[in-house]
Amino acid sequence: MSTGQYPHYALPWRTIAQLLLSAAVMPDTWPHRSFRKDAQACVARLRPALHIHGREHIPNHGPCLLTVNHYTRPGFRAWWIALALSAAVPADIHWVMTAAWTYPDRLRASTVTTATRWLFRRFAQVYGFTTMPPMPPDPRDTAARAVAVWQVLAYVRTSARPLVGLAPEGGDSPDGTLQWPPVGAGRFVLHLAQRGLALLPVGSFEREGALCLRFGAPYRLAVPSGLSAAERDRQASETIMHHIAQQLPAHLRGEFS
Repeated sequence: MSTGQYPHYALPWRTIAQLLLSAAVMPDTWPHRSFRKDAQACVARLRPALHIHGREHIPNHGPCLLTVNHYTRPGFRAWWIALALSAAVPADIHWVMTAAWTYPDRLRASTVTTATRWLFRRFAQVYGFTTMPPMPPDPRDTAARAVAVWQVLAYVRTSARPLVGLAPEGGDSPDGTLQWPPVGAGRFVLHLAQRGLALLPVGSFEREGALCLRFGAPYRLAVPSGLSAAERDRQASETIMHHIAQQLPAHLRGEFS
């Protein structure tokens, strides 16, 4: 049952146990679990059920890049966004996921960050995802970030109908409203757009006690020629976030209203 203001979120213990076992045991081939099937098992337990708007825009296949806001609030974990999207889309999504949870204090940085770095790498292997160094950017992660970008581009190049999922903000916002992506995110998405991926904006939010997704119409991302790298990055990010904002309630759009 719903608690009233928010949905009841509960992960099925059997699915979680199977995932942890898969992450702990190194199989001969990767990936070996379907995130879409696991997502459907999790989302089926939502009470009330997931609300989906704009079903006519849900893609059956790629080439497409799903861009979604990184909605957050106390008590809500962003993994429900990926679960909801993967359960709603009738094709496997290649998610670009964070490589770890980071914290400003030394205790959690040396414990939780270290543990999640190992665990998330294993989860990505289990599902065939790509991990991206966490936000805010750390200069020590420059090489790892370049490798992650190369891996996503390689997936797009070698897949017949690539379907990629990405939250451009890359992390939680203080009040759940839409935030500017980190520097470089716009250029990264431009690279994907130049390889033929249409962009499909998605808004994730909670309303009337239910988790909601709103799918917008796909579009082609392009910026004027002659701009500097920084200007291209900024303009691409602004375009991406404005499209996402249009799928959100007004109070979550931030400065992209």
